Amino acid sequence: MMETFTCDNCGASFPVSERREFSGEFFCPTCLEEETLLCSRCGSRIWPDDNAGTDDTPLCSDCYHRYYTSCERCGALLSNSDVYYESDDDDAPALCYDCFQRTASGKCIIHDYYYKPEPVFYGSGPRYFGVELEIDEGGEDARNASQILALANDTCESRIYCKHDGSLHDGFEIVTHPMSLDYHLHQMPWAAICKEAVSLGYSSHQARTCGLHVHVSRKAFGETEAQQDLCIARILYFFEKHWEELLKFSRRTQRQLEQWAARYGFKEQPMEILDHAKKGYHGGRYTCVNLTNPSTIEFRIFRGTLKYNTLIATLQLVNRICDMALCLSDDELKSVSWTTFVSGCQNPELVQYLKERRLYVNEPVETEVEI
Repeated sequence: MMETFTCDNCGASFPVSERREFSGEFFCPTCLEEETLLCSRCGSRIWPDDNAGTDDTPLCSDCYHRYYTSCERCGALLSNSDVYYESDDDDAPALCYDCFQRTASGKCIIHDYYYKPEPVFYGSGPRYFGVELEIDEGGEDARNASQILALANDTCESRIYCKHDGSLHDGFEIVTHPMSLDYHLHQMPWAAICKEAVSLGYSSHQARTCGLHVHVSRKAFGETEAQQDLCIARILYFFEKHWEELLKFSRRTQRQLEQWAARYGFKEQPMEILDHAKKGYHGGRYTCVNLTNPSTIEFRIFRGTLKYNTLIATLQLVNRICDMALCLSDDELKSVSWTTFVSGCQNPELVQYLKERRLYVNEPVETEVEI
């Protein structure tokens, strides 16, 4: 009679010749392979919980500490021969090549995604706009970022900063500190920044990976949360009522918005939409108007652009929507048609863009190609 054993993992019986022992337990060959790992460096067998490496490069603890380390910025696994350092100091952090490239002379040029400095406010409040402009296809390159930073921070230390964004193929995100609309229009060198980014090989609209996100300070809508909520509810209602027009303005597709800037869904009263957004909707920050930030609301619907007029028109549209949310009652806002809304738009950049997108009451005009 053939001698058998019972696998400690699956409980099935197998011939003794197939018995495999590891860490005091007996396994069948299949369970041993499924329940344990081999160190990619020395070949010793380890439990998954003891893996000091990654799923792709499992490592025992000894091999990790002898031959590997991790990037102190992004956490990537690195062999000791692939480590870069900002300086010769003994306590200089170990970096992967990508994170090292974002650093120049000890000064971080392209910060990690979670970087969030203390805000510096420019212009007169309380309505401040913070812009996040994603650019791609020109490299996540510290030298390029430095050239763009030099344009914006020529007289001020910190108008903008640059950040890594994992949704981009080979670029980075340009982020402004909070600024009034007037400051964006007359003191922020957006035209020069857009032109420089294009000259360095970047695109935004054409890259298909980029967004243009606009943050507006919550204090612009009132001192108390109740006051702010009334205005924010009207903004959400405006988005739902005029979704098709705003979709066209955004230069996004419906599928893109479902992924990155989903709508909340139309309801008869503005506060009903806000209540749904706060209590029953689980889209997180990937909504057309992101409400998860305690200090701002974020308009996420817009596609990225390096065309100056489009960028400015986007800020002017957001400002116009905020004006209506502040000045009109719920009933007054509900009665506003898109034609009425755009007929009150006076900013030349916004009027030009509305005509280009055939969203204005007058005849459309010829348009330049988006970048």
